[in-house]
Amino acid sequence: MSRGSSSSVYLGVDVGTGSARAGIFDHKGKLLGSASSPIQIWKEKDCIEQSSTDIWHAVCAAVKSACSLATVAPEDVVGLGFAATCSLVAVDADGSPVSVSWSGDTRRNIIVWMDHRAVNQAERINASNSPVLQYCGGGVSPEMQAPKLLWVKENLQESWSMVCRWMDLSDWLAYRATGDDTRSLCTTVCKWTYLGHAHMEQWKESDSRDMEACGWDNVFWEEIGLEDLVEGNCAKIGRSVAFPGHPLGSGLTATAAKELGLLPGTPVGTPLIDAHAGGVGVMESIPDQELKVDLTDEEAICHRMVLVCGTSTCHMAVSKNKLFVPGVWGPFWSAMVPEFWLTEGGQSATGALLDYIIENHVAAPLLSNRASSQSISIYELLNKMLLSISDEQNSPFLSALTQDIHVLPDFHGNRSPMADPKSKGVIYGLTLDTSEKHLALLYLATIQGIAYGTRHIVEHCNAHGHKIDTLLACGGLAKNSVYIQEHADIIGCPIILPRENEPVLLGAAVLGAVAGKKFPGVRDAMKALNAAGKVVNPSSDPRVKKYHDAKYQIFRSLYEQQLSHRSTMAQALQ
Repeated sequence: MSRGSSSSVYLGVDVGTGSARAGIFDHKGKLLGSASSPIQIWKEKDCIEQSSTDIWHAVCAAVKSACSLATVAPEDVVGLGFAATCSLVAVDADGSPVSVSWSGDTRRNIIVWMDHRAVNQAERINASNSPVLQYCGGGVSPEMQAPKLLWVKENLQESWSMVCRWMDLSDWLAYRATGDDTRSLCTTVCKWTYLGHAHMEQWKESDSRDMEACGWDNVFWEEIGLEDLVEGNCAKIGRSVAFPGHPLGSGLTATAAKELGLLPGTPVGTPLIDAHAGGVGVMESIPDQELKVDLTDEEAICHRMVLVCGTSTCHMAVSKNKLFVPGVWGPFWSAMVPEFWLTEGGQSATGALLDYIIENHVAAPLLSNRASSQSISIYELLNKMLLSISDEQNSPFLSALTQDIHVLPDFHGNRSPMADPKSKGVIYGLTLDTSEKHLALLYLATIQGIAYGTRHIVEHCNAHGHKIDTLLACGGLAKNSVYIQEHADIIGCPIILPRENEPVLLGAAVLGAVAGKKFPGVRDAMKALNAAGKVVNPSSDPRVKKYHDAKYQIFRSLYEQQLSHRSTMAQALQ
């Protein structure tokens, strides 16, 4: 049963690390139905790969399921937007996959965002001191595209010669849907060293699509040994770019529409990276009581930081002026909110780290079984256990349970603000205890370590010109009450949660709404579709602040000690 064509809806698609998801939203940003479909992943040491064919099948399945659950007919969908991880896709002239894997398996044509095979290439690129590097915190990360491209050229020459298009995953999804290979300012600026501010003079929302790509620094690509990518006006990496939300091609092709169960010609907006879609989905979710009456609209948005908390965490803040923050990505012009400079911090392993800590503890199977029997997640069970342990021990407050355990969460390197992919994780305070109680305390200490990392990023950004005093959190971890309360207490800021549980999908749907001409621009759509939920305030107990200030100093010292130990061992091996 259709809701009727008069009731237009917006469709958002997000491809994360483990699944493709789709969500249908109404004209007020309310989620009407969502569905997900799992995707394959291959992991071999530092090499992590996926398949674009598999991902497209999962997208089609998720879209059809979401439309069915929301009882939406194809003609009701007025626009579609894509968001995805910043993974690197390789296809040939026919759009067929080209292997980026040592295995030679042609299905494996995506280097996943978290793949760290190109650490050496990133170090060599950063030694070039190219001017473009100042716009990504002073150096590229192995999670960005230039190092990965250089790795493929140096290690898989046959694949390198076959590739016709190198694309960010969200750009590839839009290309697969529309046949238009215009790239997004979001993806190219944030992950490819494209200088988006080259378009500052061209900014006019009505005619800013299909702009010729004038922001590539050809000298940079030549200096790092990838001169073949600038041939044909950079055809392989993007000849034209567009602002997020601008309509691509003639909308859905007949083939893609049939596969997705939608109508040919349905408008498709220029995409976003998934974290940035989360930013678009929540940045205007401010309840009336939190609005700052003494600030203009443009000033107020610059006081906010969005935490997109999933497998990793991205920290998104915007400013009207370009602010260079060492070790933090950006400033990226118009990469998320049009006409604002984006600063992007990040922690490479947050949800992934909590999973790792839990799954590798001897008590995990028992707890997992107990959680299943109670029909709750293991995280909910651990949170309940922490409350009961706190009561048993007559602890002054929950956080105090971890006074003897300290965690440096750099198990997958430090993305921000140290920009040190070689940093390692540290757990201080281990004993022979293998009990369930010990796992609960280790879990809490890990949450706190992650929150201290976010505090470090916020303080570092504010020391370099930002004015962040309000956090907005979304993603899977934002649903964890202990995780959010610890972040509020440790950072000392209120944390606003969105009304809808799927803000990344909402951010993608915003792109579809703009492409479908329902709003004049992204910011207008954000204001109409974003909505606030619960506000979590930091504890007013001065003892809690004193405790976390002390633990934060220990957290900072763990990294300094690691640098010292690394230097000692390097000298010993000379």
